[in-house]
Amino acid sequence: MNETNRDIRILEHIVNYCQQITEAMEHFGNDQAIFLNNKVYQNAVSLCILQIGELVSTLTDDFKRENPDIPWRDIKLMRNIVAHRYGTIDHTITWDVVQNDIPILQAYCNKIISK
Repeated sequence: MNETNRDIRILEHIVNYCQQITEAMEHFGNDQAIFLNNKVYQNAVSLCILQIGELVSTLTDDFKRENPDIPWRDIKLMRNIVAHRYGTIDHTITWDVVQNDIPILQAYCNKIISK
């Protein structure tokens, strides 16, 4: 498999985790107060963010250089926070990521996949 196809497959997995976050929001409710008071909701979203960060780290360096519109490094850093400091995560920040960053990431990945 060439590197382009590999990156596309990784993007497809990222989109899948973005969709799972959307499904969690549909299930639990798109409401910050619900999110901040529901550990199951927080865990579901955090796992998806962790997986997205893992997948980002497997994208080729060429792909990340050619697509600088997404802060790939920041996504990886968020993964590290979830993985290593989960008990101290500010879930208000996580909610902001879910509301603002995940939709942008999903749309961007879908755009590249559809090329």
